[in-house]
Amino acid sequence: MSEFPLLIEFVAETRLERDPDLVPKLPIVQNGPPGTRVVFADGSKVPLPTDQIVFADDTKGSARVGFGGMSFEGIEDGLVVCYRVHELKPEAMLSPGRGRRMTLKPEMVDAIYVDDRKVWPRG
Repeated sequence: MSEFPLLIEFVAETRLERDPDLVPKLPIVQNGPPGTRVVFADGSKVPLPTDQIVFADDTKGSARVGFGGMSFEGIEDGLVVCYRVHELKPEAMLSPGRGRRMTLKPEMVDAIYVDDRKVWPRG
C-alpha cells in the first residue's frame, strides 16, 4: 500500500501556496491548519483540505499532492470528486466548517493515483 492513498498530480505550471504557520494565543480561536492552495499559470487558485495533506511537492513544474484520509469517487456532474473518509487529526484540531467533498475541474488535473495505481484518466 502507498504511503498516501490518494495522489493528485495537477497540470503543468502549477505550484503550491501555503499560509504561514501561526501559533494562536488562544487555542479555541484556531479554526484549522494553515490554508493550502494550488496556483495555476493564469494566477487562479484552488483551495485544498490542508488537514488531509500528507505529501506536497511542486519542484518539478507541477503540483503533486498526497491525501491521507480522502477517496477518489470519479466524475460527478463534470467534476473530479473526492470525499473525506476519515480524519487524520483529532477533532479538536479541525475546523468545524471543514468540507467533506473536494471538487476539481478535470482540466486542472493531469492524473490521479489510488494506492500507487493510476485511476484517472483511464486509458
